[in-house]
Amino acid sequence: MNNAKELTPEQFRKMQLTELDMLVEFDRVCRNNNINYVLFGGSLLGAVRHKGFIPWDDDADIGMLREDYDRFKEHMNEMNPDICYFQDHDTDPEYRWGYGKLRRTGTKYVRVGQEHLKCKTGIFVDIFPMDDIPLSIVGQVLQDWYCFCMRKIMWSEVAKYNTKGFWKLWFTLLSKIPVSIPFSGLDRYIRKSKNETPNRVRCLAFPATGTLYKKNPITERYGMPKSWFTDRTEYLFESQQFFSSKDYDVVLKYIYGDYMKLPDENDREQHSPFSEIKFQDE
Repeated sequence: MNNAKELTPEQFRKMQLTELDMLVEFDRVCRNNNINYVLFGGSLLGAVRHKGFIPWDDDADIGMLREDYDRFKEHMNEMNPDICYFQDHDTDPEYRWGYGKLRRTGTKYVRVGQEHLKCKTGIFVDIFPMDDIPLSIVGQVLQDWYCFCMRKIMWSEVAKYNTKGFWKLWFTLLSKIPVSIPFSGLDRYIRKSKNETPNRVRCLAFPATGTLYKKNPITERYGMPKSWFTDRTEYLFESQQFFSSKDYDVVLKYIYGDYMKLPDENDREQHSPFSEIKFQDE
């Protein structure tokens, strides 16, 4: 990672404000079409604890139930193309992640170790689709393992350049599997996901939510109630109003535990080093 760079304080704040512009545009389209979304993870924590971005957090996260996510994709072209565009494997076949991103038009942002990927790059906001998990605990455990395997195939194109020894060989072999295979594999669950079913939900293409999830009861560990994505209220975030879960305390305790306790200063760091960045006005 000799080419790893970190944002300067000026770039850091500029990135946050760039992401804010995309959130505003996304929110506009969702409001116009009655599509539910929530600020999720660190973005909800930032709204509650800081009334905006966590000061050392360089990304933004959105969560949506699958049907709302698909409805947004039907209206994604209503976003101002001068501001941002939507990216997933359907809109960019070289994109290898099982969730979507808003990308800032005219920018470039390349994470260290991903320079060889052919998908479009740019400053981004993650959009996580939440899919049904099985009702039984056994089914949830099996699904979790299955999704883990599918994610590793997706990630193999990155991992083979960033691992050594046995793991480099293993991920090189996995990368020979067409990326359409894991996407088709996850689709077997995606097709069953409906807003009205009683199942709990998770983003299948992302590890089970929360750094503390293994400490949560086994009945709650692998998914979240759909009400966290449908029972919403507005929060002030960087002087703008966005939607998130009404019962924020339960959500944030599930993900972070004692979420009002600030981490040690040594742990307040950017999420991912980058090798190249270009803002829209550069």
